[in-house]
Amino acid sequence: MSAQYGRFDDAAREYVVTRPDTPLPWLNYLGQDDLFGLCTNTGGGYTFWRDARLRRLTRYRYNDAPLDSVGRYLYVNDCGAVWNPGWKPTKTPLDRYECRHGLGYTRITGARNGVEVELLFFVPPGEDAEVWKTTVRNTGAAAKDLTLFSYVEFCLYQALDDMTNFQRTYSTGEVEIDGAAIYHTTGLRERRRHCTLFGCTREPSGFDTSRDAFVGVHNGLHEAAVPFAGHARGSVADGWNPVGSHQLDLRLEPGSEETFAFVLAYLEEPGTVADTARGRALLARYAEPGAVDDAFAALRARWDELLAGFQVDCPDEQVRRMLNTWNQSQVTATFNLSRSASLWESGIGRGMGFRDSNQDLLGCVHLVPEHARRRILDLASTQLSDGTCFHQYQPLTKKGNAEIGGGFLDDHLWLIVSTCAYIKETGDTSILAEPVGYADVPGGSDDLLHHLETGIALTRANRGDHGLPLIGHADWNDCLNLNCFSTDPDESFQTAGDVEGSSAESVMIAGLFLYAARELAALYAHLGRTEDEARLLAARDEMLAAVEAAAWDGAWYLRAFDAAGRRVGSHACDEGRIFVESQAWCVLGGAGEENGRARRALESVQELLATEDGIVLVRPAFTRYHPELGEITSYPPGNKENAGIFCHTNPWITLCWCLLGDGDRALNSYLAICPATKEDRIETYRSEPYAFAQMIAGPDARTPGEGRNSWLTGTAAWALVALSQGILGVKPSYDGLRIDPCIPPGWDAYRVTRRFRGVVYEIDVRNPRHVSGGVRAVTVDGRELAGDVVPVSAGKDVVHVDVELGR
Repeated sequence: MSAQYGRFDDAAREYVVTRPDTPLPWLNYLGQDDLFGLCTNTGGGYTFWRDARLRRLTRYRYNDAPLDSVGRYLYVNDCGAVWNPGWKPTKTPLDRYECRHGLGYTRITGARNGVEVELLFFVPPGEDAEVWKTTVRNTGAAAKDLTLFSYVEFCLYQALDDMTNFQRTYSTGEVEIDGAAIYHTTGLRERRRHCTLFGCTREPSGFDTSRDAFVGVHNGLHEAAVPFAGHARGSVADGWNPVGSHQLDLRLEPGSEETFAFVLAYLEEPGTVADTARGRALLARYAEPGAVDDAFAALRARWDELLAGFQVDCPDEQVRRMLNTWNQSQVTATFNLSRSASLWESGIGRGMGFRDSNQDLLGCVHLVPEHARRRILDLASTQLSDGTCFHQYQPLTKKGNAEIGGGFLDDHLWLIVSTCAYIKETGDTSILAEPVGYADVPGGSDDLLHHLETGIALTRANRGDHGLPLIGHADWNDCLNLNCFSTDPDESFQTAGDVEGSSAESVMIAGLFLYAARELAALYAHLGRTEDEARLLAARDEMLAAVEAAAWDGAWYLRAFDAAGRRVGSHACDEGRIFVESQAWCVLGGAGEENGRARRALESVQELLATEDGIVLVRPAFTRYHPELGEITSYPPGNKENAGIFCHTNPWITLCWCLLGDGDRALNSYLAICPATKEDRIETYRSEPYAFAQMIAGPDARTPGEGRNSWLTGTAAWALVALSQGILGVKPSYDGLRIDPCIPPGWDAYRVTRRFRGVVYEIDVRNPRHVSGGVRAVTVDGRELAGDVVPVSAGKDVVHVDVELGR
């Protein structure tokens, strides 16, 4: 086993980090409403309000050396010895260290020389405030005189400007100080109507707001001048780099402790100066006995209620661990933040992705259905009247961001997938009539259903020589740019122009269209609109015929036809012979069902793409740059889309194996990328063992098995869908919960608790014949059910469902 850095505490729903020097910083997220914080196992990270680009409250320096060297810090000066309970930034050796990453909170405890300091970071529900509950204990035999210094470094809100426009930013920083409250007020004198409060519920003996004074111009945070000197300087920032720091002097007798809190808050302001009365009231509220504990209890209660909606008891420990806690935690983060702010996403370049957010919703709709409804309408409002979409939008303004490129001709189809999933979960068909309009038609009132039909029409109207959908700039694989032909190293592949008149076609989009058209047809059937159902099924049949006629390569489905009409992802290619995306979506869309090609394609995936760490995206890897294929060939072999294990695609294959009834392969494909299975080789994997990564380096890489780009990845949502709906087989439908498992034959039984449309369903599944699937009998509250769809039981609190597998 590799060196141990931590363990799961399943009962507490926490991951316990026992060494601070993890192979990479291990992240957790604070906040669930408007205020969010990134918090690593050493206290690194930053805080923002709604939008990490436009409302960043504290600074973070990406790609710094050492990594993760800015954050929420507390320095302890114990008779001249300076240390941090989270180890960084001083990295003074600790007698004891522990970090507990929980659901929406992180608790870091450090101990040295008879002093123990515990920091609990969390954002209370409904608050625009991050609370640092701080407890200092004297565990020694002698009295202790301690001096503590808090530290945050303020960002001047607009993160890109803050890190690039120094000729301005070095002259704009302003603060106000009011007792225990430090207000960062840059911009408040002119156009901003908000500020940041950093305060303490205990009266400080000193403060600093200038980084130069607190740290020293030539010092790093590991040798910050004020903590090592042992006294604050009372500095007031005037431009340059504003910070917030309080000095607290404590005397603790042996066995005694003291608890107080720091509060970092976002405040809307009506005027041009900070409303200090509001700040004092906020700090006074959290200074009340029990107030911080009550706020933390409210956070725990919220998560308990959320997670109670889907729980499983089954034979596999990793399945229980991931579904019951960590996978649902991660899909909440991806739903809230899309691909905007992580340790891999700077919060500047990307906002809320259209394609990304529609997929993220699939894993989160059962948790927050009302938020999912609002998200669908927000996404639809960034679609254009021709059916194309802004590929991303800013979360603060909800306006499309054209700077990151467009022309991705799969985007619009994902809106159909997410809308149908939402209606299956909630039964709320009224969303289809919501007036939402198009981004390029001011004042328009077309409804959501109009958007879905516009998407279908866009794909049908844009097909190439083989009757397959045009790929445009790219499809789901942003890096497969068949129309770009970029030769300029200074331009982005994502914004480089495309050749005119190209008929490059995507087999992956064709498979997605098969899936989306079938979903929309089923929705029309539910609505009783049989003519529309027939129309959609006819369009699907037409596309299916094109796929089967032109896209089969003998043992798998092609990936595409390039701008010159050549096959991409064919046995005739020297490099890039087989891609996973087209196999997955052709099978999920229903291709190959009647002619055996679906199983043959999946066997090719198993034979040619599967590894012990998951399924690689393409093989053989590209060893040189191909302008006609684009960015995918720019990565070194084994990395990212070029034969990396792009984890997002793996749950699609899990679902495919479920369709074919192979429970062992379905579970094995899930576990191959599951982060919890990586603990025994964590020094190779490096990323968090509790959060799915976007990519695991493939066998062709120099560091095979290394996880990268964790947390904000569509892998999270699809992994949850594959596990809950594919393997465990609890599938929302328009008429109720369909029970259709695909489990390993070795499982004897399992139980699922599922909240669905206000009712809790206790589902016990028995497998006496040791099969993968096939429902033999279903009883609902003791009454035998015909079929496998448990009807909606309105008016009941709990429904008991017993299922026996076997044909």
